Amino acid sequence: MHRRVPEGPSHPERHQGGTHCSTSPGRYVPVGSTRHDALPATAQALTGRLSRLPVYPLSQGELPGVHEDFLVRALRDPTTLVTSQVSSTSRDEYITRICAGGFPLALAASTSQSRQRWFDDYVKLTLERDVRELSKLRQGQQLANFLARLASQTAQVLNVEGAARDIGLAPSTAENYTALLEEVFLIYRLDAWGRTLSARSAALPKIHVVDSGVAARLLRLTPAKLAARDPSALTELGHLLETFAVGELIKQASWAPEVAGLGHWRTRDDHEVDLVVERDDGGVVGFEIKTGDSVPGKELRGLRLLRDKLGSGFVAGFALHLGQRTYSPEDRLHVVPLDRMWTPSP
Repeated sequence: MHRRVPEGPSHPERHQGGTHCSTSPGRYVPVGSTRHDALPATAQALTGRLSRLPVYPLSQGELPGVHEDFLVRALRDPTTLVTSQVSSTSRDEYITRICAGGFPLALAASTSQSRQRWFDDYVKLTLERDVRELSKLRQGQQLANFLARLASQTAQVLNVEGAARDIGLAPSTAENYTALLEEVFLIYRLDAWGRTLSARSAALPKIHVVDSGVAARLLRLTPAKLAARDPSALTELGHLLETFAVGELIKQASWAPEVAGLGHWRTRDDHEVDLVVERDDGGVVGFEIKTGDSVPGKELRGLRLLRDKLGSGFVAGFALHLGQRTYSPEDRLHVVPLDRMWTPSP
């Protein structure tokens, strides 16, 4: 699979006087549920002999065993993604994928109720066990409440002070809690990209819950609620869809050799691009996530502005939507069904 670490020989090498272990890379894979750089200094004995590899929840292509090359092709030759291939994924199917997430045990649950219980237990045990291993924290309920407030900001500009104020938490404590939640892989900050591109570029990070299924459960959102067409449901779906899609792209970026950086781009007058992926040579591909069945021209303004500012450095922009067809309305701007990310190449 995509994130497999190369394996060494299956047995120790024979040597005079007994056995010894090969030092060739890939023979041993130490794994853990927290960030290596969050461990106590005395536990980091592998400095200089260790390659860190984040292991995310399963991607949508990994579930059926599909080789996912969408991001690699977008970076290398985006025109190969503009095909006549028509999507057959319905809106309800997308919502089901969002709420299921990518954790194997959650996906294996036989009912929606058992899946929800798994999410609840996963969050509870992570807060009670992993966080306490990293800190002296004992106020578990306060941390759980803070996580719920941060989850309500998923796919939005991070506002730690606002989340802290909602539950009467000191700003300094809230910053510490946010770092702890990152260290146990419940949330992550997507930094602003291109701060030197223009004085009008925003510098604040966005926040995403690592797994969209966990996010939906924290927000008590079900497929039935998200499928409603009222304004509040559409807003909630928009945020969860962005977290889901950005998460899938970040998973693909983790095995794409030419990725040099990731971030979101937003100007002070609210023109934005949900995800910017930069190549080693400085070329940039932008992604916008849309909940509609089509993408009107006005919804391409963020990608259009980024293209015009970067000029030849802009490789392509993609608006990923819930519709069926692919088309290219403007120079280097493409509208593509979301499931193209994990659909086998034609």
